[in-house]
Amino acid sequence: MTAAGVPCVLMRGGTSKGLYLLAEDLPDAAPARDDLLMRLLGTPDARQIDGLGGATPLTSKVAVVSRSAQPGADIDYLFLQVGVDEAVVSDRQNCGNLLAGVGQFAVERGLVPAGDPETEVRIRMVNSGSVALTRFPTPAGVVQYAGDTAIAGVPGTAAPVVLEFADTVGSATGRLLPTGSVQDVIDGTPVTCVDNGMPVVVASAESFGLSGHEPHSELAANQQLLARIDRLRIQAGALMGLGDVTTQSVPKTTLVAEPRDGGMLATRTFIPVRPHTAIGVLGAISAATAVRLPGAVGHDLTTSWPADGVRVDIEHPTGHLVIEVDVDPAAEPPTVRRSGVVRTARKLFDGMAFPRG
Repeated sequence: MTAAGVPCVLMRGGTSKGLYLLAEDLPDAAPARDDLLMRLLGTPDARQIDGLGGATPLTSKVAVVSRSAQPGADIDYLFLQVGVDEAVVSDRQNCGNLLAGVGQFAVERGLVPAGDPETEVRIRMVNSGSVALTRFPTPAGVVQYAGDTAIAGVPGTAAPVVLEFADTVGSATGRLLPTGSVQDVIDGTPVTCVDNGMPVVVASAESFGLSGHEPHSELAANQQLLARIDRLRIQAGALMGLGDVTTQSVPKTTLVAEPRDGGMLATRTFIPVRPHTAIGVLGAISAATAVRLPGAVGHDLTTSWPADGVRVDIEHPTGHLVIEVDVDPAAEPPTVRRSGVVRTARKLFDGMAFPRG
């Protein structure tokens, strides 16, 4: 780190956008590091007008990357969710969207060698300790961002990034079903609390008097709904062993409903209270895992799903997200064999970032 600024890459990863930095360029102590990151992003300020943040939780994110000393991993990736209008930095969750750009960043920073025609990088997600495998094109040893893969929520196309996950069960809570039950009733609402890479509270949209197909803007303007979502997730957080989550970004809340656009499951997700314009990768994997479990909220929506299928087409406000989740619901407790997704990423800026004074 220099006195004037911090070497930084601004990158879109999946349907999120954030700063990618080397751990060595940041202060070692978390309080000093977090203070610097908030000043880089312009937090706290609802507009983040004096920083690099984009004024939403989806664009106020940070990936901190370093070589890994752990066997079986090449890179360590610490995800930090930086508040927008609140001075808070959370490390209590993973982010599967920013993950889509971590391998490319590591190659371009010389942390791992590039292959030809593609590169595989084993990434330890520091937040949970689980390892993900990312695979992306590097023809002639050069990271390629251009391609013909489209993902919902992002205009245009880019090169495909394959993400495969293992050992994501209990990422933040230690258990797939953190409350010990496949279904609970919280604040009068039936829910399933699950953690397969992301702590998520799954509830039926119908329980909230919704169809599950409301536009993002309509949900964002419904203050009564948002207050109820907040009460629900705070109580769920305590039951899930996460403690007081009042100022935390997890657990997420995902409302599920019958699909209407050719998908398999319709979703509306809140992070933690603001409605998501899409759905996060690991949040989607957790929600799909939940509804596969007999007795879970939303399990009735899976009756037409292939009995031996692992691919799930999830509808969200801006399109579809296709993921793979291989669950054994008959095991005691239920187990997850593997999960994965195809994302894209694009480098937007590489240079020096200057924090607010």
